[in-house]
Amino acid sequence: MTYKSHDVGPAYLDYNATSPTRPEALEAVLSAMQAVGNASSTHRSGRDASGRVDLARRQIADLLNCSHREIVFTSGATEANNLALRAAFAAGGKLVTSSAEHPAVLETAKALTAESSDSLVLLPVDEDGLVGMGAFRAALATNDVAIVSLMAANNETGVLTDLAPVVEAAHELGVLVHSDATQLVGRLPIDLAETDVDLLSLSAHKFGGPQGVGALFVRRGISLPYRPLLFGGGQERGWRAGTLNVAGIAGAGAAAEAAQKSLAAEASQIAQLRDVLEESLVEQVGDCRVNGARGQRLPGVTSITFRGAPADAVLAAMPDVAASEGSACSSGAPSPSHVLLAMGRSREEADSTVRFSLGYATTAHDIDRAVSSAVRAVRQVRAALAVPL
Repeated sequence: MTYKSHDVGPAYLDYNATSPTRPEALEAVLSAMQAVGNASSTHRSGRDASGRVDLARRQIADLLNCSHREIVFTSGATEANNLALRAAFAAGGKLVTSSAEHPAVLETAKALTAESSDSLVLLPVDEDGLVGMGAFRAALATNDVAIVSLMAANNETGVLTDLAPVVEAAHELGVLVHSDATQLVGRLPIDLAETDVDLLSLSAHKFGGPQGVGALFVRRGISLPYRPLLFGGGQERGWRAGTLNVAGIAGAGAAAEAAQKSLAAEASQIAQLRDVLEESLVEQVGDCRVNGARGQRLPGVTSITFRGAPADAVLAAMPDVAASEGSACSSGAPSPSHVLLAMGRSREEADSTVRFSLGYATTAHDIDRAVSSAVRAVRQVRAALAVPL
């Protein structure tokens, strides 16, 4: 089964907010919902539900190349991030992260260190959105760090973090490493047998699974007392109490399996379409800037600043394209993108930036529609805001 793009409705280029549900995931969700059974029950129906959960756990583990025993199901990456940071920080020590992280990490970090501000180290990023290894090593040199949390791929710019040197430097000092890999998993290969992070968060709906389900990878052997957000029946080895979302979990597993089968081909095709979109807009619109272009990026993400054209006005002028001003989590917020500000962009530049994010179902026709619509919209907005002589 494959997802079919349709000409009806907007060209959907907002995969970093959420992706279309893969048919395989939808089928798994419907099948689970048509059955009955609590995965914690021991009767036949309960065992059937438990079997669906076990299958999904293995499917996600296969995508990550880890043991299924290292997967803890959650309601999404936000909960997984909270669990990881709370557990590691509880052991004592500082929490090191970057100024360009997702709010699910930044706000959690700030809340955990509210009573001791010097317990939080926010590393700066350069104009490409990357953390410098010099600043990172300096933060570790204090020898009182409990955990490092750096995202694998930025949700606004798509910029990738090279986790290997981060893990190596941290582990030399016995520091745990967590990565919010929400935007990476299911889009580019990640091998947790080689990338030796201790904790990793993901959300199923970023790679074609249902919303409201995610997972936390917890490497076996690390010394980490769990700190549950919810107390109850002790499901998920005590990490996450509550009746398991069998249908959502089944859909997540099916999406992981489908993504793994076509990962390389999808990434190559998406990258080509992204480049066409990006190059066409830069050429035809003029006076614009691609953020993070000099670094390694996700294949399907481009963050473009259209100078002199506020993003909210541009998006309103192209209703036939689904794109965003940045993170969907901060839509409607009066403040500009903290990611772009951290990269040294001005408030005006941040307010004039549109994020286009492509995915497995994006077509060349979607790109053609987006280019023509965006070019027209930017020109229209700039003309409307032009100051007469």
